[in-house]
Parts: sequence; C-alpha cells; structure tokens
Amino acid sequence: MRLLLAEDEEAMSEALVDILEYHRYQVDAVFDGAQALDYIHAGDYDGIILDIMMPVKSGLDVLMQIRAEGNRTPVLLLTAKSQIEDRIEGLDRGADDYLTKPFHMGELLARVRAMLRRREDFTPDIRSFGDITLNPQTSRLCCGEKETELSRLECRLMDVLMLNHGIYLSSDDLLEKVWGYDSEADVGSVWVYISYLRKQLAKVGSGVTVKAKRGTGYMLQEPADGR
Repeated sequence: MRLLLAEDEEAMSEALVDILEYHRYQVDAVFDGAQALDYIHAGDYDGIILDIMMPVKSGLDVLMQIRAEGNRTPVLLLTAKSQIEDRIEGLDRGADDYLTKPFHMGELLARVRAMLRRREDFTPDIRSFGDITLNPQTSRLCCGEKETELSRLECRLMDVLMLNHGIYLSSDDLLEKVWGYDSEADVGSVWVYISYLRKQLAKVGSGVTVKAKRGTGYMLQEPADGR
C-alpha cells in the first residue's frame, strides 16, 4: 500500500515514515501543501495523511482542492488543534478521519488500516452524460462497447465538464479546477486538452461534443441539443 505523508515538522515526519515503513507501507514524505498537491497529481496513492497546519497551502486547502477535482483517495488529517469546530470543518471538507496530536503510534496505524479498508470497499461514482460514461478512478471513457483510457489531465478535464454539463466554463475556470490555483499552465493548455478530449470522444464513436462559445467558454453538448 502506497501512502503520501504531508507533515512539515521534519522530526515528526521522519518518525511517522519509520513506523509506517516498518509496517510495510510505501511512503512518500513532503513538507508543505504545494508539494502535497504536486505528488497527488503525479502519483497514485492508496491513502493520504495531511497535517492541517502546513506552509504554502494548509492541509484543509489541499483536501478541498483534490475533492473538487474528483479525487476520492481516503484522507486522514493530523492536527495539533483539539477544538470540535476544527474536526467538523475537516470532515465537512471531505476528510475520512481525524487524529489530534499528540497521538499514540498504535492509534495512527489503526486509523490508517481503517482508512485503507474503506478504500478497498469503495465503489467509485461513474459519471454519465449523453452516450458516454467516465470512471474517474480508472480514467476509462466508454461509449457503448468502445472505451479508451484518458491521461490524468484529460480525465480531470472531462470529469469537470461532465459535472458541470449545461454550464459554460471559461478557460480560467478550467485552469483553476483542473490544473489548480498554483499551476503555471496557461489558456493554451486548456485549448490543447480540449482538442485531446475531442479526439478521444471521436475515438469511442460518441455523439457528445465539446462546444466552444467565443468569449464564454466550453461545455459538453449532446447530439440532440440544438444550442
């Protein structure tokens, strides 16, 4: 099982990595929220452990962004705060569990095991629009008997368009929702990936198109939609 650990206190991070690796987990350790997002976007993790109080981006900001992107990887939040309001906020933003510092390593391991069991039992939501379906967890786009595997960014872009069907999203909207707030990508990246999606839709023989409206943005359109 592969875990991402985002904890800015280096001594704490080293101790957590040691105990987790001793129990046969593979662990990538990062020290701020921006690094955490980079690793989440580039990797495929079974579980994520986020400290709430981190530099650059807080754990809550990271959690909120990945959930908005459709990432349903289980998340365990770590924090030195003990107020009930902080626990509620974390859970409301999509965390699977919450552990307050200081904690016993045995409790951490138990929470991680429980988190990963939920991952194994999880059945991802399948997006549907027109004649296509998308599995965000496997990046498989299907139309009838035909299917294709999307790249990570293609999948995230298609997921955002499917979740917002019937609504025009500007290039800036898509940059924020797909590439993230801190990305150096520009509107040219949106144009390129819209082109990629159109080719993927044609590849599976779908009648769904990505409609562009000058000065407004993009949205998915069904064949029978006359707009």
